[in-house]
Amino acid sequence: MHIQATWNNTIIASTDTFKIVEGRYYFPPESVIMEYVHKNGEQHIGRWKGIADYYDIIVNDKTYKNGALVFTNPEKEVSDIQGYFSFLDDVDVVQLPHGLEKDGI
Repeated sequence: MHIQATWNNTIIASTDTFKIVEGRYYFPPESVIMEYVHKNGEQHIGRWKGIADYYDIIVNDKTYKNGALVFTNPEKEVSDIQGYFSFLDDVDVVQLPHGLEKDGI
């Protein structure tokens, strides 16, 4: 299965190698188009995952503040999401069967 993350009508991440924790998709860093995703210095303290860094998503002069996060040192139970990007609710994440990827990276 292939997944893509889209915000402001632009694909910001695309991958076949994702993780799912608590129903949320986590994208490996190499699948994220970093020209759209910028670390902003803020942090999130997850109730059991640990501390994450927030990222703003900027596409076509529009900004989604804290639209993505990355757990750089997650708790042992979810250590496999270390360094992976998760996008918040206003980002559309869809599953696509192989061969139907749109403008994949």
